[in-house]
Amino acid sequence: MCLPSRKKHNAVMGSATPEAWLLSPWKQDPAQPWGLRLLSRWHHTLPLVATVLTWLATGSTMSSLNKWIFAIHNFRYPVLLSSLHMLTAVVVGRPLARLQARGSGHPALQPKARLQVFLLSVTFCSSVAFGNLGLNHVQLDFAQMVYTTTPLFTLTLSELLLGKRHHPLQYLAMGPICLGASLSIVGEVHFNQAGCCFLFAATFLRGLKSIQQSTLLQEEHLDSLRLLCLTSLPSFCLLFVAALGMEVGSAWEGLLAYEASLWTCVLLSCLGSVLYNLASFCILSLTSALTIHVLGNFNVVGNLLLSHWLFGSHLTLLSYAGIALTLLGVVMYHHSERIATCWRSRAGAAKKE
Repeated sequence: MCLPSRKKHNAVMGSATPEAWLLSPWKQDPAQPWGLRLLSRWHHTLPLVATVLTWLATGSTMSSLNKWIFAIHNFRYPVLLSSLHMLTAVVVGRPLARLQARGSGHPALQPKARLQVFLLSVTFCSSVAFGNLGLNHVQLDFAQMVYTTTPLFTLTLSELLLGKRHHPLQYLAMGPICLGASLSIVGEVHFNQAGCCFLFAATFLRGLKSIQQSTLLQEEHLDSLRLLCLTSLPSFCLLFVAALGMEVGSAWEGLLAYEASLWTCVLLSCLGSVLYNLASFCILSLTSALTIHVLGNFNVVGNLLLSHWLFGSHLTLLSYAGIALTLLGVVMYHHSERIATCWRSRAGAAKKE
């Protein structure tokens, strides 16, 4: 599942120019024979596509499973659930990291990198906790509407904090992405002020978290599995202490009274969170913080279908129109340079005529 970061791609991602930022890490040498170029392209593309599909599938499934835990089983400990997600990442990730590092080892982190890892842990656990708190108060479809604004936060923060410049069409693509995803679920909104505040806090922190992850993966050259292990243990400690103080300090009897079916769902949710976070780290090591959130809008489609199937939400014509707008925005974002080149060539041809 973990795809290795490429030094060439790291250099490209560190550039501040839009042209360099849009280059692919698997760009082939044109001097190669056609067959070798095709084989090389599939060799690098298929693992990335498989990782993206895994990330999308686990993201949709985990959101619905968490909502099922809160809505159907009436589980009232969202921060505790978030801490269990982090504990599972520690239990599963550390043995895998040891196997991966056997024979090669890992260089010690510099003090600056350690501080960055701790700050990422704080952002990481806060975003997960606020997201679960929000799901405890609102419907899944409303949560997805709020989450679709994440690319806006990420694009703004990447420009303010990292000084990255983006193609104008990428800014323009944010309009149909966010508007389309909002339209797709506007008929199913159940507003709750507290839940809305939690979700917007989680959305802002998700954007900040992706930028922090991208910096550590591409500039500090950490691999995805090691970064997940480094951030999970501090996140678990922070979340578990918060859960003890806020949720279960005086309610252990109520916690233990839940049925075994609930704990099965909790275990599946925890395992899904590990796979989701690991896949997201792998994608970030190869692409960018903004790209992963733009791709994340495809989760809207999966969550709408699961929300309809599990919780009785209904898709309308407006929902289908919103889905189409979202996908249009995703295409605009990923092919902004190609679209601009096509427009320039057509404008030049029109002037010549």
